[in-house]
Amino acid sequence: MFSSFADWTIQSLIAFDVPDPTTGRRGAPNLTGNHAPNKNAFTMETVFSGIQPSGELHLGNYLGAVRNWVALQDTHTCFFCIVDYHGITQPYQPDEVSRFVHEMAIALLACGLDPDRCTLFVQSAVPEHTELAWALASVTPHGELGRMTQFKDKAEHHPDNINAGLFMYPVLQAADILLYGATRVPVGEDQRQHLELAREIVRRFNARFGETFLEPQPLLSTTPRILGLDGQAKMSKSLGNTIGLAESDSTIWEKLRTAATDPARARRTDPGNPLVCNIYTLHRFFSDEERQEVVRTGCTTAGIGCIDCKKMLLEGVTRDLGAIRTRAQMLRQDPARVERVLADGAFRARIIARATMERVRHRMGIGRPFAAS
Repeated sequence: MFSSFADWTIQSLIAFDVPDPTTGRRGAPNLTGNHAPNKNAFTMETVFSGIQPSGELHLGNYLGAVRNWVALQDTHTCFFCIVDYHGITQPYQPDEVSRFVHEMAIALLACGLDPDRCTLFVQSAVPEHTELAWALASVTPHGELGRMTQFKDKAEHHPDNINAGLFMYPVLQAADILLYGATRVPVGEDQRQHLELAREIVRRFNARFGETFLEPQPLLSTTPRILGLDGQAKMSKSLGNTIGLAESDSTIWEKLRTAATDPARARRTDPGNPLVCNIYTLHRFFSDEERQEVVRTGCTTAGIGCIDCKKMLLEGVTRDLGAIRTRAQMLRQDPARVERVLADGAFRARIIARATMERVRHRMGIGRPFAAS
């Protein structure tokens, strides 16, 4: 067990119900903060996850990540971050950033993130993220960064945008996680390599400067892989194979109507295999078990056609996304409320981020006695 450290603002940690970054657990149940007390406050592990403000959420984001975040709010101490510093590694328009951040916050809240049960904030509002990233960079092997598959892929597909930010992206991710003592990080297969690098960074930092961080563990998703409407790759706005959460019912139907299905069903009378059909995968999220059984039987026996299957899926998709759109519209009518949520989240996040950086600076022998009072 790591030793406690006296220079933390203990009373602030207690008052705002935030976790100890060396244990990933809450120091005490909340007594005065905005969050409701939780009977598991002494034992809940800490989760961190982030999302870029790249425009509206689409079905892949929602099913692959955000729905899971909503469920985690009752079982973990959750920090969810709109990672705008990560976003600037891609081409972007500066005058659009604040709008994209605001819209992402609206979408996350409309999907079910509850500021009384999680901390939702914007990365750039907590400068300790980039400060810790620079400290961690001093122990991160250059060769490990060069082996990151995502960097290689982006360099291959976007040769005109191979910048140092993309190369250092996983170090900033590690800082995001370690600032809050996250013991669990929701990841898919495409992010496991980055998390393993974060664990390596922890080992190297602790070996050089003393026990400071815990190694974060993956919180693997049980969500089946969500392919795009082309059935070839995961949903991506750059590939144009997504359904946006804010899109109208008519637009959603036009996209579903032409979406790829089991290639074995070339004709209406051909039986198919639901397990290889992305439309059936979506039914598992939006249809009850009875409807799923109708689809499964109808597909394997050619009792229903692909259009019938898609019409049944449309009912569930438009029902759920319609509710999200309604909540989002209410939030757009009260922009000050959204700004308050983000400001409060940043305030709560900074309490623990500052404490973490105090410890890091002390371990590294920097910052004192030369800091301004």
